[in-house]
Amino acid sequence: MRNLVLYRGLTLAVPRRLVRNTLIGTVRAKSLEPGRVVSYPHRMTKPDPFRYFKTSREIIRLAVMMYVRFPLSLRNVEDLLHERGIDVSHEAVRFWWHRFGPMFAAEIRKRRIAGMKSSRWRWHLDEMFVKINGEQHYLWRAVDHEGEVLESFVTKTRDKKAALKFLKKTMRKHGRPEVIVTDGLASYGAALKEIGVADKQETGRWLNNRVENSHLPFRRRERAMLRFRRMRSLQKFAAVHASVYNHFNQERSLSTRTNFKLNRAAALTEWRGIFVN
Repeated sequence: MRNLVLYRGLTLAVPRRLVRNTLIGTVRAKSLEPGRVVSYPHRMTKPDPFRYFKTSREIIRLAVMMYVRFPLSLRNVEDLLHERGIDVSHEAVRFWWHRFGPMFAAEIRKRRIAGMKSSRWRWHLDEMFVKINGEQHYLWRAVDHEGEVLESFVTKTRDKKAALKFLKKTMRKHGRPEVIVTDGLASYGAALKEIGVADKQETGRWLNNRVENSHLPFRRRERAMLRFRRMRSLQKFAAVHASVYNHFNQERSLSTRTNFKLNRAAALTEWRGIFVN
């Protein structure tokens, strides 16, 4: 004989012998009558990512932001925190960056993608040459007309297969743009033709300066890190760096000093509010 139990919004038919030994909600299931559907309030709360850490979340956020946003080494971050009276090891900064960097980036990306409808107007695509242990790799990057980094993708080749995978990944997240600006690499044309958007491609000598200039912050960060040793490390850092860069990039040359200070303060306040319980 089975009992009907409503557990976490689902009506389950559970054998009585199992229900009697199960704890559902805060009431023991052996007290339920056969055939009775019971609903218990279930509060879905996200676990605190900073639990079990003795260091405060403010210090962890600050260390991760300094390491990802600025061209600093782990020991540079340790020294800067020491000047503020915070005694931590550079290995602690390394652990925090690996643990919380992708989490912060995912939260920023989730908040920004919903409001980036304008990013479907014009995309700029380009690939960077990156060496990993002396071997040539390629970092594909896509930015919109305002310099917002949309996607970063690491491959060993820059053929049609790699370009197609990069384009599909980007379009799956952000949709299809009206115009796609690329350089003269033939892989772009072949991949766009297979997707069916070859008519949206534009190429020109200076048309792709937007994405070329967006490489510079990442290049400065790459030199400070003394390059990368694994593809996975490059992919991880490129994704996190893109989200943090998008969050704090205020295009200061296009706004007045007053507006820039307001936007900068708002971005910092939002950063400090990530994962606040």
